[in-house]
Amino acid sequence: MKRFLEREEGAGYRDGAKRRLSMAGMEAAMGVIKSRAVRRITWVRGVIAAAVVVAAFLPILFLGAATDPDILWKIVHGKCVMDEKTFGHPAPCARVDLAGGYAILKDIVGQTQYLLIPTTRISGIESPAVLAPATPNFFAEAWGQTPLVAARLGHALPRQDLSLAINSIHGRTQDQLHIHIDCIDPKVAAALKDHEGAVGPDWSPFPAMLAGTPYEAMRIDGERLGQANPFHLLADRLKGARSHMGAYTLVLVGARFEEGRLGVSTPGASSPGASTPGFILLAGRARLSAGNVGSGEALQDHACRIGRAS
Repeated sequence: MKRFLEREEGAGYRDGAKRRLSMAGMEAAMGVIKSRAVRRITWVRGVIAAAVVVAAFLPILFLGAATDPDILWKIVHGKCVMDEKTFGHPAPCARVDLAGGYAILKDIVGQTQYLLIPTTRISGIESPAVLAPATPNFFAEAWGQTPLVAARLGHALPRQDLSLAINSIHGRTQDQLHIHIDCIDPKVAAALKDHEGAVGPDWSPFPAMLAGTPYEAMRIDGERLGQANPFHLLADRLKGARSHMGAYTLVLVGARFEEGRLGVSTPGASSPGASTPGFILLAGRARLSAGNVGSGEALQDHACRIGRAS
C-alpha cells in the first residue's frame, strides 16, 4: 500500500511537472508571438508617425524652397529614399524607383503637378551628368508618370494635353534637377496644333511666340520616347547649345500628327488624314537682357484647364 501511494504521488508529481513545463512552454510561445506583434505594431506606428510628420512639415519644406535651393534634394534624399529603404513606403514622395534612379513628388503648386527628381545629385540641365551614357533618360521616365496627372482629375487625358518641362539655370529656384509633369496651357496647345505642320524632324524656329517667348521646335515620332533623349537632342542637334546648356529650357508636349497636313508625313503612315502619336520638343534660350529667364514651365498650366474641359 505504501509503495502504491508512493507510485501515485510520484506519478502526480511527474504529471504536475509536465503540466508546469507545458504551461511554461505555452507562456514562452505566447511571449514570442507577443514580442513579434509588438514589433509589428511599433513598425506600423513608425510608418504612420513618419507620414504624419511629413504631412505636417512638407508645406514648410516647400515654402523654404524660396530661400533654400536644396529643399528638393533634402526631401528626396533625406526622406523619400530613406523611407522607401526603411519602411517600403516612399513618403512624402508618390513613388521612388531606386533601380531607375528617380523619385516622383507631388508639387504643392496646383492639383495635378508632379516632379521627377533624380535620387543622385544632379544640379540641373547644365550638369554634364545629363549627357553621361549611364544617366537614365529622365524625360522618358517622366512621360511614363503622366497617368498620375490624369488620376488627379479622375479621367483620362489625350497625350496632346500633357507636357514635361525643365527650366534653365536662370529660371529655377532649386539646384536639384527636376522635371515638371503637368497639363499644357490651352493657348500653347492651340498654337502647337495650328503650326504642327511646320515642325519637322530637325530643329527650326517655331512660327509663333509661345507665352511671349521664341522657341525652337522639332518633331519626335512614336508612342514613347524610347531612345530619343531631349537632353541629347538639344546638345547634339541644336547649334551652339552644348556649350550653353544651362541657358536653355526644354518643354516636351504630347502630339497626334495629322498625316499629310501641310505636306508633312511620316514614312510608313497608313494614309493621308490618319494621325500618328509623337511629341513636339521645344527649346528656348534665356535672354536676361530681354527679361526672359528661360522658364519653359510657363508653357504649362498648373490649374490644368485643358484637362477640366476634356
